[in-house]
Amino acid sequence: MMKYETIEAIYEGNLKVRARLRDLVASLSDEVASRRIDGEKWTIAQIVEHVSIVDESTIKICAKLLKKAQEAGHTSDGKALISDGFLEKGSEIAKIKVEAPAFVQPTGGKTISESLARLDENSARLEELRSVFETIGGSEFKFPHPFFGEISAQEWLALKGGHEMRHIKQIEKILENV
Repeated sequence: MMKYETIEAIYEGNLKVRARLRDLVASLSDEVASRRIDGEKWTIAQIVEHVSIVDESTIKICAKLLKKAQEAGHTSDGKALISDGFLEKGSEIAKIKVEAPAFVQPTGGKTISESLARLDENSARLEELRSVFETIGGSEFKFPHPFFGEISAQEWLALKGGHEMRHIKQIEKILENV
């Protein structure tokens, strides 16, 4: 997990990760995207669907947390406040395989292009939140993550890119074996 200094840096990092994901999967055939390999629970299409589901949930969580901070009158100078505990958990999770909670499991009924379209919609919503992230304090209010525990909107924003990168590596591994 990267230690970001500013909200702008998190947004830029997340944009680079998203571009990498899109470049990796956009031109895959349905046959390759739906092939399951030994040792992997999900196909590439299911992984991209999962990423789109998590992405949407993350944006909703961030919006709720930022709204609370805004109502409480908390402001920000655009600096990212990422806790050491969050960074430690990020190092831990990178080394283990975790089971996604049921509510973010893929249905298996989405194509890569459908999931990428959902990610594009999510990106538009997240872009609408950029100025709020940059001006409203996002570290005072927290929402629980199944592995990271209580984390702030800024940490959820950083986690978004980390989560996608985790699955990019998983997809790259699958592609090596296809």
